[in-house]
Amino acid sequence: MFHLFLKDGLNLELEEGAVLSAWTEREKFPVLQGAYTSTDGKGEVLLGTWEGEAMPMFAGIITGINVKNAVIYGPGTINGNASRENWWDRPKVIRIAARPRMVFLNHCENIVLAGITVKNSPSWNIHPFFSNHLRFIGLNILGPKDSPNTDGLDPESCDDVEIAGVYFSVGDDCIAVKSGKIEVGAKYKTPSSNITIRQCCMRDGHGSITLGSEMAGGVKNLRALDCVFLHTDRGLRIKTRRGRGKDAVIDGILFEHIKMDHVMTPFVINSFYFCDKDGHTDYVQCKDPLPVDDRTPSVKSLAFHNIHAENCHVAAAFFYGLPEQKIEQVEMKNVYVNYAQEAKSGKPAMMDGIPDEICKMGIYANNIHKFVLENVIVEGADGEAIHIENVDHVLE
Repeated sequence: MFHLFLKDGLNLELEEGAVLSAWTEREKFPVLQGAYTSTDGKGEVLLGTWEGEAMPMFAGIITGINVKNAVIYGPGTINGNASRENWWDRPKVIRIAARPRMVFLNHCENIVLAGITVKNSPSWNIHPFFSNHLRFIGLNILGPKDSPNTDGLDPESCDDVEIAGVYFSVGDDCIAVKSGKIEVGAKYKTPSSNITIRQCCMRDGHGSITLGSEMAGGVKNLRALDCVFLHTDRGLRIKTRRGRGKDAVIDGILFEHIKMDHVMTPFVINSFYFCDKDGHTDYVQCKDPLPVDDRTPSVKSLAFHNIHAENCHVAAAFFYGLPEQKIEQVEMKNVYVNYAQEAKSGKPAMMDGIPDEICKMGIYANNIHKFVLENVIVEGADGEAIHIENVDHVLE
């Protein structure tokens, strides 16, 4: 088997021991063109996508396009068979088209994935794209720690998404909530919204739960609760940058009742993420205020409640907003952080202008309008437990 296309009303059961095993020869995969003009008067249609832009992409191992009311369930496995000998070889080189997802859902509604194991994906494992009313329950999403771009589950411009009881161990972000780069975000203005993440375990990824960085359509009304993060680089991670655009609004975000162990930096808000070809330019990385215009993103309300993080390494928290468009509000309540005895140094956020080797730093907050701290304990930091710059109001 090398690929399947879903249909309306399909129920696909993978029984115990069943394996959908994908071929790895590129020439055998259909190619989804990035964008085309439809013949039915609906205008431009997005098919293939890569990191927030329309781009030719191989169809997924399982692909759904305009599918409604489909279910994939059972204890069986979908194996993409990716390795350094095929899909993961020279991963940044586009050969014919961009690497496929394991499961790609494009403009779908009422889709359920329950119980299955997804492993060894060529790129992102599960990628819902402009889709609504989605349920991902009791999955196992697996890949080697060094596998490139193997995000676990990335809802992009999706509404009403529930991710519950999922175990992640992947080579990139476990969950990354997205809504495209500026060309897609400004044109379609479709945020990812009304997302619930609960009772999940994230292990070994770059970020446990990440918003961005391709979020030009915005991310709104997300709640993550009752989760465990183990040995990830960052825990709760926001990444954005100048150039994402005025519709790139992050708002209504709540993380609560979360436990972390050996997470390098538990909390990160990075408004200078150095992705893309221009990521290291002065425009993206300048720490002085620039004019607010149609390219300026914004981060509004974020809350972190009842979070216990043990054995962190690099920093307890790293919050750095844009000077011209400060983070509106960060609220930390009932948060405890301590450090590993043999803490490893590293970089708390992927941005220029900060040291590459930081270890046991406390909470660093810069360019925030309102910062609320209630029963926040940082135990064992080297230096200040809380360091604040350019914060207008601090409530303790």
